[in-house]
Amino acid sequence: MDTTPATPPRSPDTEAVHAGREDLAALGLHVAPLDLSTTYPSPDSRAEAARLDEFAATGARLEGPPVYARLDNPTVARFETALARLERTEAAVAFASGMAALSAVLLERASRGLRHVVAVRPLYGCSDHLLTSGLLGTETTWTDPAGIADAIRPDTGLVMVETPANPTLAEMDLAAVAHSCGSVPLLVDNTFATPVLQRPVEHGARIVLHSATKYLGGHGDVLGGVVACDEETARGLRRIRFATGGVLHPLAGYLLLRGLATLPVRVRAQSATAAELARRLAADPRVARVHYPRLGGAMVSFEVHGDPHSVIAGVRLITPAVSLGSVDTLIQHPGSISHRIIGETHRRTGGIGEKLLRMSVGLEDVEDLWRDLDAALDASSDAASRAASNGAEGGVTGLGDRSSAPPRREPERAGR
Repeated sequence: MDTTPATPPRSPDTEAVHAGREDLAALGLHVAPLDLSTTYPSPDSRAEAARLDEFAATGARLEGPPVYARLDNPTVARFETALARLERTEAAVAFASGMAALSAVLLERASRGLRHVVAVRPLYGCSDHLLTSGLLGTETTWTDPAGIADAIRPDTGLVMVETPANPTLAEMDLAAVAHSCGSVPLLVDNTFATPVLQRPVEHGARIVLHSATKYLGGHGDVLGGVVACDEETARGLRRIRFATGGVLHPLAGYLLLRGLATLPVRVRAQSATAAELARRLAADPRVARVHYPRLGGAMVSFEVHGDPHSVIAGVRLITPAVSLGSVDTLIQHPGSISHRIIGETHRRTGGIGEKLLRMSVGLEDVEDLWRDLDAALDASSDAASRAASNGAEGGVTGLGDRSSAPPRREPERAGR
């Protein structure tokens, strides 16, 4: 009988720093190495044939040295190990982008004859587009959380949700959603929350998707995606990755592993600033509505009374750009960029209005950010007032100003 004391579970802060790196000391290293090889020596071709046969049959990660970069890479494998530990899953499989990761999940389910997807809006715009377009041979039923159980069919392979949602930050009760899924796997896009704030498998999800480009990398300099899941699903995803070639480059894997080390610190600091900015925006008469999740996080969405495009054009410190999760603050107009591809009707049903702006809060000082926002909101109000006074048809209507401001209000905590 083994009487060795069980190792106590490590906190996410510790896992972020050490997971995937446990063997470094034995290798005489302090920092994880970067392996850029595309191919590796294989002197025993019979043994390699047996290993490749096993991979083709099972999708299990190869034991022993790598063979070819499309099969496996040691640097990427370290990142996968670390992310799985943070999400509390058995495995993780990394891809060239978040969309490559989602595509692989859809193809893996379709390979089982399960081509039907149930999904809840809003999702990231390109995810919505991929599901709606049927480009991968899938069929999607869109519903609200209460309708998930009724939407499931015998050929349903997946239920997909995003919480907090992009870009409205609407939240769902994941345990209730997972219960509605029954035996159908629930996929949760956890890009906004990160495993620092939410681990969906603890609420019944089976598959967790990340655009690793965002908070996991955290510095706006790496493109990647990753799926955290059970080992059975991971085996199918590895086979899809090998067949389609949507592999994560080793340099990206290296940067993502490095990014994970500071993920908890970054997310908490960014979230504190975001919460304060949400509070100030909610009290501002130039702002019609603020969305900020109960869960917290570094994302803030808000609707202005004035011209949202003037806010985008008016910022100087904040970067007007698509994407999110970087150490610097970004702002964008979802209806024009991130969710443009899904069309006006679906944007409207997903709660994505033309006055909505999405801001990803970085690590700058809150007062500097507020000064920049304040000036941009002034520019927005001035532009709208000029349009109204000129009687421009098709301009912004129903504008509020400081003299007719609504009473002070708290940020709207995004709910179901």
